[in-house]
Amino acid sequence: VQLQASGGGSVQAGGSLRLACEASGTHFVTNVMSWYRAVPGKQRELVASMSTDGTVDYADSVKGRFSISRNNDKRTAFLQMNSLKPDDTAAYYCNYNANGSLYDYTYWGLGTLVTVSS
Repeated sequence: VQLQASGGGSVQAGGSLRLACEASGTHFVTNVMSWYRAVPGKQRELVASMSTDGTVDYADSVKGRFSISRNNDKRTAFLQMNSLKPDDTAAYYCNYNANGSLYDYTYWGLGTLVTVSS
């Protein structure tokens, strides 16, 4: 699985950005696509995830501001980020996990930088 992320950039506090992550190559019918973020000196943290059955999860810090979705073929995940804060500044990474009874595969995309200025 190859992951291509896009949509990062610079925005002022209160603004919005939309990230996209497209998965290509091998496709697992059941999978979870997630967004993580990382800043220097801190552990990478889960921002949002969405499984193929529609189950979603969000970090407490982004609930009510960020929304994750996937397109109909489930190969692209989007992260709509509204009401951005300077604390949201980070490199955002797309993650794809396929977990079955006999396998557990995890793939990472390259990060896309989000910068929020006050």
